[in-house]
Amino acid sequence: MDDEAMIARRRGATTDGMPPGRSRGRLADEVYDTLLGQLMSLRIEPGSRVTIDVLARELGVSQTPIRDALNRMEAEGLVVRVPHAGYRIPPQITRDRFEDMLEVRLLLEPAAARRSAERASSKQVAGLRRMLEEMAELDGGNGPMAYGAFGLRDAAFHDLIALSAENQVIREALARLHTHVHLFRLLHDTQVTHLAMAEHEEVLTAVAARDPDAAAYAMRRHILLSGERFRRLFDEAKGADGMAVKA
Repeated sequence: MDDEAMIARRRGATTDGMPPGRSRGRLADEVYDTLLGQLMSLRIEPGSRVTIDVLARELGVSQTPIRDALNRMEAEGLVVRVPHAGYRIPPQITRDRFEDMLEVRLLLEPAAARRSAERASSKQVAGLRRMLEEMAELDGGNGPMAYGAFGLRDAAFHDLIALSAENQVIREALARLHTHVHLFRLLHDTQVTHLAMAEHEEVLTAVAARDPDAAAYAMRRHILLSGERFRRLFDEAKGADGMAVKA
């Protein structure tokens, strides 16, 4: 069942598209998660136009939760409001933006992993394990939606590492970057999911062993390797541009 069908089935037969007892905020969160998954899977392509009435029809909900979700996405820089024309998906990130994001991640995420190894509760470690198990089920899945679903769990894994580090500033800073949204929009490659799984496992093993140094090292290694995987896209694009100029 696709994401629109899931939302449509869950909603009730009410005048505003919300089931009885369902809060407006909760439905807006579900719409937000659906749109986020579509962004990461490139079902909504960079540069494309997004209109509220079309989304409301596609997702089977009223315009109100659509507006709430899009307003939240606009505040986070994931969509751009176009006067009298709805919203537009921004283009892919630039090479400079990518390198800046990588630098910030290398400063923050190893520190978060170190603190997670020191402070994570047994329940949080178990939560990280469950996330990896869910990601393993999606690893190598066919289609862009499976890839996008993997990306959402990838983001959730990193967020739980930051949460268990008990440093809200680091967690908020990483959330504002929306790193996984931008990176997973760059590339649809099942090899990425397979390689990320092994690297996540190394991070979790170190956290579960309460080894701060190993956790920080494993996270730094993961970010560096991930950066290399995505960096090649910019190199390939630059090479293609050079060939076009010569032609």
